Amino acid sequence: MALDALAPARSEARLAPVAPRHAAAFCFALLTTACALASFVFACATPFAAFAVIAAAMLPLRSALPAVLGAWLVNQGIGFGALHYPVDATTLAWGAMIGAAALSATIAARGVLQALRASPAPIALAAALLGAYAAYELVLFAATPVLGGAASFTLPIVARLGLTSAAWLVGLVAVCEIVRLLTPLASRRTAA
Repeated sequence: MALDALAPARSEARLAPVAPRHAAAFCFALLTTACALASFVFACATPFAAFAVIAAAMLPLRSALPAVLGAWLVNQGIGFGALHYPVDATTLAWGAMIGAAALSATIAARGVLQALRASPAPIALAAALLGAYAAYELVLFAATPVLGGAASFTLPIVARLGLTSAAWLVGLVAVCEIVRLLTPLASRRTAA
């Protein structure tokens, strides 16, 4: 089964599409590209929980956090630069809260992945997404008494965004698997 390749290696990485020395750069490129695509399509509903799981599954926490932060910066740059978000205190505060929520989601995902290191990869990744999404939403919901927007936390909206994150996670894992499968092929071609 292809997902057997996602078993933890010595570095405990759940996803290893490239050599460990290239993992941080690959993760950063993957997340910032995915974030750019998601930001244009979803604007404020960028699937940061899925991005957090990918980073936490591929990198140690101290490298995963900057990768997710980079994706958040891309999201904010597109939001304010291309999508013309209003530059006011509330929008800036929500942007900061989204960043804090994305980093919290990364920490939660890493914790779940470490706790489930002996579990099969699909189970660990699904549980990490649940943990990351819960952390992400809780941080955002905690800001609503000050920033408003509690009406956006209805069950249908939260469920739809959770399913969107799940779909993005599946897609990003698929990209990682494709890269993993093609990387040895490319290495053999350059060696020949």
